[in-house]
Amino acid sequence: MVKNKKRLFVASFITLLVAGLFTGLRASILGDWGTQFGFTKSELGAITGGGFVGFGIVILISSALAEKVGYGKLMWLAFALHILSAVTTIAATPIYGDGSSGNEGAYWLLYVGMFLFAIAWGICESIVNPLTATLYPDEKTHYLNILHAGWPAGLILGGLLAYFFASADARLFQVRWEILVATFLIPTFIYGYMLLGQKFPLSEARAAGASYSSMLKEFAAPIFLFLLFLQACIGYVELGTDSWIINIMQYVIAGDAFLLFIYTSALMFVLRFFAGPIVHRINPMGLLFASAVLATIGLFMLGSVATGAAILVAATIYGIGKTFFWPTMLAVVSERFPKGGALTLGAVGGIGMLSAGLLGGPGIGYKQDYFTTEVVRQENPAIYQEYVSDNEQGFLFFSKTEGMDGAKVGVLLAKDPSELTPTQARERAALQDASIRGGQTALRWTALVPLTLAVSYLILLFYFRAQGGYRALELEEEAKGTAS
Repeated sequence: MVKNKKRLFVASFITLLVAGLFTGLRASILGDWGTQFGFTKSELGAITGGGFVGFGIVILISSALAEKVGYGKLMWLAFALHILSAVTTIAATPIYGDGSSGNEGAYWLLYVGMFLFAIAWGICESIVNPLTATLYPDEKTHYLNILHAGWPAGLILGGLLAYFFASADARLFQVRWEILVATFLIPTFIYGYMLLGQKFPLSEARAAGASYSSMLKEFAAPIFLFLLFLQACIGYVELGTDSWIINIMQYVIAGDAFLLFIYTSALMFVLRFFAGPIVHRINPMGLLFASAVLATIGLFMLGSVATGAAILVAATIYGIGKTFFWPTMLAVVSERFPKGGALTLGAVGGIGMLSAGLLGGPGIGYKQDYFTTEVVRQENPAIYQEYVSDNEQGFLFFSKTEGMDGAKVGVLLAKDPSELTPTQARERAALQDASIRGGQTALRWTALVPLTLAVSYLILLFYFRAQGGYRALELEEEAKGTAS
């Protein structure tokens, strides 16, 4: 029995709250970055994607190191990197303002800041997932879902801060984005304090005497490789969409996109505490299949409806659908491949984040640029010539597209409507309409990803039924101990 397991679990919960808080704030200040630095949506997508890429790379490395050097040392490294990421991100403004490097300098500082934060986040997640599985070996699905309720808790806090204080349409008063970014340091220092003097248990695999070679053998299992593919889809649709949903819906629901974001995060936060009772009724595969079906329906509806009530219904369906994806996948891997320890859990988290960073964030940004630009080009050629960006952006094997110039469009949208000339008013209306249509079309295309998940989970349901039903595999303990 681990004497300090409640303190370790709460500290782990707070690390994911930090991640959610920063992500919620970042989703709300993308518009500020676009206006201040003149970024296109593809460039903003690349910046947010850099954060996910950093996570994906590091969690794979730190998961291997965690079994060697111990959880404690890596957690303190994550603490230091959280602080450094805040300093680097905030430095984008003075670097841009001195005129020495302009847009490019700001871009790379923001990118590196996101990357450093993601490294810290990746280190934390490489530890807290196997740690929770070790602390609660008989209730992994339940407690991993509770652990990952820290993520939407942070999203809620970030969304509320953004709603009241971010951007020109802040409900109370506008606070500079640099100050808002710094708020994630508060819970960072809290989890750092909770870690002082604590000892961490060995992972299940290490406590049972599992060797590195036996851990690595788990990667050769076809089902595990298939689960990695499914986790890549989850990273794309969940984290990629979360990065863009406020930006996409801001004109659809006239300034209340933050509230929609907070609402879906609150759904996720509450529902993750009930994963245990749900899994007792339907196994994890059934839960994942139902989640994928709901996510497909909800995301397609969000890309199709325009009225307040319909959007709320769509957001509810989508919010419920995406709730159980990530932690339940971690639980499935921990239950079906227990010998993998931190390595297999780290691989799942890493693949999900790499997909979000390399595919989800940039891909959804590209789709917005492509469809929005096509609307403006076809319906308002003169406006297209005035506001199109000089920089072309591509994605995978798709053709390049220009996108709208974030600085030019931002200046127009920031003006008081009463100060606009008739020409400017027409341009503003046309650009907002194109942004709505382009963003919603991007969401409809994104709905194909959870549809792929639904089909895949249905296949796994039939597979496990043929094997006698889904069940957790037992790992015999051969050794016990603790390590600092």
